Amino acid sequence: MENKTFGLVTFAILIEAIITYFNQFFVQESFCWEMFLSIILGVTTAIAYKLDLPAYFNLTSEIPYVGCILTGILLSRGSNYIFDLITKISGV
Repeated sequence: MENKTFGLVTFAILIEAIITYFNQFFVQESFCWEMFLSIILGVTTAIAYKLDLPAYFNLTSEIPYVGCILTGILLSRGSNYIFDLITKISGV
């Protein structure tokens, strides 16, 4: 049960990150090179090193690499974001 809770919190934070990126690129129609490059670098790193955070919580997808892509999006948010995530999860 606790593992699933951590997974749900992680997915909620991932969805928030995706909405932030979507808002920046499509709603505000403001292309930010830094954001774009951080997404590319995060996803590339996660795929290259097979980092799959949802799989860590025993949440697997039928679609290959979706866990790596989601993990890469989380990584693209930066170290402060990851630190905040760990802090929130530790407090749960």
